[in-house]
Order: sequence, then structure tokens, then C-alpha cells
Amino acid sequence: MYDGDQSATVRRELLKGNTPTMVLAVLSRGPMHGYGIAREIERRSHGAVVLREGTLYPTLYGLEQQGMVTADWQPAPSGPKRRVYRITEEGLAELDARTRSWSVFVRAISNVIGGAPDVHIPGITPAGHVARDPGR
Repeated sequence: MYDGDQSATVRRELLKGNTPTMVLAVLSRGPMHGYGIAREIERRSHGAVVLREGTLYPTLYGLEQQGMVTADWQPAPSGPKRRVYRITEEGLAELDARTRSWSVFVRAISNVIGGAPDVHIPGITPAGHVARDPGR
């Protein structure tokens, strides 16, 4: 069983691998500054995902370097200028690919957790054992 520390580590690793996908998903709805992206992810996840600056801004920088997002400085209603991020066509294509991969992954994990008794993979018995070659 996972204790608190192990659970936090698992959550951190899941978050790290999926932060770019969440950022692209938020930006697919329109341009946004970093703080707004973080708050929107928090809102959509019902508070389960809270991105800190140390996670969000390196992710945005990486996405920008890969051509998935662009950024420019814009005046804020009050205070200093802020950087506003936009998803590119490449970013939209990447989001589509990541969304499809995520759907397959979630279905696979759900099948493992739920047992998925109706799924048959050649060479694997329903109990999960490797089938013996009847020709032997």
C-alpha cells in the first residue's frame, strides 16, 4: 500500500509527464498568461492539480522551444507587462496526438483495474498466463 510519501511521488511523476498536455489543452481555448494557465488547470481539475511556477514556466519554455506555443509581452490592465502564450498549429497537432495516446492509456489502465474479462489477446489465457503451445 502507498503511504503519503509514495503517493506524493507517484502524483508528482504523473503530473510531470502530463503537464505539457494540460497546458496545451488550456491554450487550445485561447491565449493566456502563465498565472491564468495555472489557475485554469486548477479550476478544471477541481483543485486536484495545482501547478507551481517551478513546474509551469519550464514547461512553457520547453513548449515554446519545440514550436508548440508562441509568447509575446502584452500590457496588463494594471502593473507590468505580462507574457501571453498562444498554441501553434504544431501545438494543436501535438495536443491531438497526446489526447489520443492518453485515451488509449486510460482505457488500458481501467481494463487492468477493472479486470476487463471480455478482452482476449492471442497467446494469453483469460487468467493472464501465457498459453502453452499445443504443438509441443
